[in-house]
Order: sequence, then structure tokens, then C-alpha cells
Amino acid sequence: MNRTIAFVTIAFLAGLGIGYFARGAVGTLHHNEARSGDLAAIEKLHRADEECTLTQDPKCLTTLWSDDGINLGFPGPPVVGMKAMGDAYAKFRADYPDFQVLNYAPDYKEMHTAIVDEWAIEVGFIDATFKMSANAAPISPPRTKGMRLLKRQSDGSWKFALVGLK
Repeated sequence: MNRTIAFVTIAFLAGLGIGYFARGAVGTLHHNEARSGDLAAIEKLHRADEECTLTQDPKCLTTLWSDDGINLGFPGPPVVGMKAMGDAYAKFRADYPDFQVLNYAPDYKEMHTAIVDEWAIEVGFIDATFKMSANAAPISPPRTKGMRLLKRQSDGSWKFALVGLK
């Protein structure tokens, strides 16, 4: 009888140990797959950001933002929400109809370490060259520091929730 109890106890403890480690390995695998999916979706946002910035299409630029996004890049108070974002981009386009982005090179390499739940944070730099009008000389400001907070959407895509530049 004591042998049976010892065998059952050892088998039970072995089962717990195997289950614990197997669950950890599967959880890690699932976490890595989810992280890879998030990184791919964030990279898709990066490509869309570059495309929309180069074209300066207000509707395209607006689609990059979450519904409650906050843009600190415009002069004046923060621009908050999709409608305000669309209005700000349209106003800028109306004020500067010949504005053209010649080069836009964001470098946000730190984001790979900062995905938590449905949020990701990116800290990096932007190099850009633009012209305010057709006849204006190109302007290349010094490398700009930036921070972007991204928010995972219900469909798994990522959009900007907060952008600040310095």
C-alpha cells in the first residue's frame, strides 16, 4: 500500500511539473507569436505613416490615428480626436497648398522593447526635408526627437494614440 501511495504521489508531482513547464513553454510560444504579429502590424503602420506623410493627403494622415488620438505636433494646443485631426490636416493643406515633403525618415528603433498589452511606445528621431511652397528652397531641420504612443485596435492593427516631437 505504501508503494502505491508513493507511486501515485510521484506520478502526481511529475504531472504537475510537466504541466507547469509545458504551459510555460506554450505560453512563451504564444507570447512570441503575438509579439511577432504586433511587430508586423506596427511595421505596417510605419509604412503607412511614411506614405501618408510623403503624399500629405489629409484623409490618409487622419487614418493613422486612433479615435481618441492626441497630436502635439501642430502649433497651439494639442489636437485631440479624429475629427479635430482631420480638420487640422485639412487646414494645414489649405494654408500651404504647395507644401511638399521631399524626404521623411523616421528612426524609431527602441519600440521593440516597449510593447505592453495594447500599447507600444516608440522613442527615436525623424530626419525630414520639405518645401513650404513650390518656389521655396528645401528646408532640412536638425534631426527631430520624437515619442509616439501606439494603441492596438480591436482588429489587431496599430494606430497613433499620442505623438510628440521636440
